[in-house]
Amino acid sequence: MIVKVCGLAREDDVRLCQTLGVDMVGFIFHPQSPRRVDPAWVGGVATSCRKVGVFTVQDTATIAHMAAEARLDMLQLHGPYAPATGQVLGPERVIAVLWPERFPTPQAFLRAASSWQGHCRFLLLDAGRCGGGHGRTLRLPWTLPALPLPWILAGGLGPETIAAACALRPDGVDLNSGVEARPGVKDAAKLRQTLNHLRGCS
Repeated sequence: MIVKVCGLAREDDVRLCQTLGVDMVGFIFHPQSPRRVDPAWVGGVATSCRKVGVFTVQDTATIAHMAAEARLDMLQLHGPYAPATGQVLGPERVIAVLWPERFPTPQAFLRAASSWQGHCRFLLLDAGRCGGGHGRTLRLPWTLPALPLPWILAGGLGPETIAAACALRPDGVDLNSGVEARPGVKDAAKLRQTLNHLRGCS
């Protein structure tokens, strides 16, 4: 299972993620986020983990410029982006975010998810109806359908919630607020506990 840790703002936490075998480390570029970091700083962070930039309001030209400066491997489109945006940026680099709770039925959600085929590498399903990093877990009145793309689950994942997340059988998990001491500062004990639980689920 793919493990992504997002909202990183300290080199010590990036090093911890690398030591613990995390696959992807995420850096947030949303202007109003308490976890926001500078692309130049990200570019100077050395790690063997894949670097993911989280974009919410930037246009494709700005994303491309920031991605080069930050030396990103993946681009997470965490805002009102259309599938065509993924095609422009390079589908093999794109993680497209969807909020399943926005959709009244699994069929409506599946149509939205399917529209990203050929335009992204992964889908990321987040809790709530917008944004992220709020600590909420995914709550749906319907069962998630089988998806046409590999998908990553996000939303309040930590030591107490990771087992239930595994039961949904995602291809990956995205850890942020559930393994924090405060925004932008990871709690090493919570991160280790979550990863240990995750290995137990596999």
